[in-house]
Amino acid sequence: MKRLKAYFWPVVGVAAILLSVNALYHELRGLSVDEFVASFQAISLASWMLAIGSTLVAYAALAAYDKLALDHLGHHHISIWFIAVCSFTTYALSHNLGASVFSGAVVRYRAYRSKGLTPGEVGVLVAFCSFTFTLGTLTLSAIVLLVKPDIIERFAEFLPIEMSLTTGVIILALIGLYVLGSLIGLRPIRTRWFQVHYPRPAIVLRQLVIGPVELLGAAGIIYFALPQAGNPGYVVILGIFLASFSAALLSHAPGGLGVLELVFIAALPEVDPADVLAALAIFRLLYLLVPFVMALVVILIYERSRFLAQRDSGIP
Repeated sequence: MKRLKAYFWPVVGVAAILLSVNALYHELRGLSVDEFVASFQAISLASWMLAIGSTLVAYAALAAYDKLALDHLGHHHISIWFIAVCSFTTYALSHNLGASVFSGAVVRYRAYRSKGLTPGEVGVLVAFCSFTFTLGTLTLSAIVLLVKPDIIERFAEFLPIEMSLTTGVIILALIGLYVLGSLIGLRPIRTRWFQVHYPRPAIVLRQLVIGPVELLGAAGIIYFALPQAGNPGYVVILGIFLASFSAALLSHAPGGLGVLELVFIAALPEVDPADVLAALAIFRLLYLLVPFVMALVVILIYERSRFLAQRDSGIP
């Protein structure tokens, strides 16, 4: 049974990739490699610079996730430089490999344990960061549904626009309840291993700001890489990104391979598929591949320094 559980999510991820690639094949049968290359080369230097800037904003916000979680736990002694490197490495790996293959919790555990956090606190930190991301996704999804209610037709034409408005209001109401719980000051949840305190109002307010910023930056990479012709606007691109990124995470496909492309191609019929693929290629390059290579270098340097420190101190 344990072996089945260990292989379940990797199998789900591979299945999601195969199904998505098969669907993409049928969507892009008429597309040639030359068309894709032409679209990629047509992206201007200004668009590249804006996309790079969006990437920096996204990863800076991810570092703020960890800083916010540490503030919630009461650990203010850890330098922002250490937090930024740890956060960057964590997300660069988990975005590419998937949580089921190499959980970012492993990186955080080794890094933050060296700074005095208990295993229980590291677990709370990981859960807090995940919740901040979810809160940001829900907040932006509600705003997109209320501002652009017709976006729902891009995913399911049979659904009424009113459903967008209703869903947006319900999501905001749930977020309001979360904020209310902070204002009231609900009691902490205690277990044998750790206790979870409800975030203070100041922490919740920062969550509501920091959570969306990362997603705004990540969606900006794709928006700036797309051509102006047929571009439906940033809010629509943001809505499609939220749907595609969520689907990619749920699929457990490493890097959302195939899933991200399939959702974007299907939801942007007014844009040339070659242009969409070129924009997504830039997203993968800036948001996934380059950070992944950098993260591997950071891990090698960190592990080497720990090994040398242990050897010099005589620790086996």
